[in-house]
Amino acid sequence: MSRIVTYSPAYTLVPTYECFNRCSYCNFRVDPGRDSWLAIAQATKILKSFQGTGIVEILILSGEVHPQSPRRKAWFEHLYDLCELALSLGFLPHTNAGPLSWEEMTRLKQVNVSMGLMVEQLTPKLLETVHRHAPSKVPSLRLQQLEWAGELKIPFTTGLLLGIGETVADWEDTLRAIARLHQRWGNIQEVILQPHSPGTQQTLSAPVFPPEKLPNAIAIARDILPSDITLQIPPNLIAQPNLLLDCIAAGATDLGGISPKDEVNPNYPHPTFQSLAQILEPEGWQFRPRLPVYPQYYNWLSPRLQEAINGIARSILLS
Repeated sequence: MSRIVTYSPAYTLVPTYECFNRCSYCNFRVDPGRDSWLAIAQATKILKSFQGTGIVEILILSGEVHPQSPRRKAWFEHLYDLCELALSLGFLPHTNAGPLSWEEMTRLKQVNVSMGLMVEQLTPKLLETVHRHAPSKVPSLRLQQLEWAGELKIPFTTGLLLGIGETVADWEDTLRAIARLHQRWGNIQEVILQPHSPGTQQTLSAPVFPPEKLPNAIAIARDILPSDITLQIPPNLIAQPNLLLDCIAAGATDLGGISPKDEVNPNYPHPTFQSLAQILEPEGWQFRPRLPVYPQYYNWLSPRLQEAINGIARSILLS
């Protein structure tokens, strides 16, 4: 068994917080039209400040503009421009911006080394509760993204949100659906298991996902998913060092993007690389940085993107 735990040195750019969904557990969104979009000049200033610091991944994490909105085209072009900017400044973009059309995914493939979308849970009963006002959380739309990403050969990250009203059987159904898609297309590089952690902006009145249940969820996922899919957990949502070690022992060997702020869970600051290393390394785990695309997918990328990762891969993986 490998004794390596990985993370991505990352920074999150938010093109806009506006979102037409109103998930009751959300601590990210604002109402459509009530947020200014991140200006390219400001993004340039931010990204230049991270050059030479070890940051590799730029996560383009956006609220969703309705597919029929007259602003959708401008929103999408803004996403594309931010990815192009990140590439031009020596970073590797990874976009997570909700369900996209086939045409949008095809274009973003040109400027992203990987992309992502949380499935969350596939049970339709959540459309009557936490997703009642979230049209893009229809399970078939989420699965369609994974399918299209496979057809387009886009390395993809997805995941489950735990503790929003689902059952263990729902976890198993969602994991099996992800496994089936991966067995067909081979494009799922990571599955995130994210415990619900209440924040100050949400309207849902629900407790934190019981942390002692997380190792069991990980073990279930490891049993169902193909072995070449990496399991990821967010270390800022796991407060106890012993629990983090239990989660890793259960099969979660990646800690995701370590960045200054968790935009999805702003009430839970990310731990530093150093503090995590102090937990992991005395227990015999090697804590190493990785790229936002896994090596087995390099040949899926365009020559331009392959060139972009080559120098970074040498410096980060040999450090």
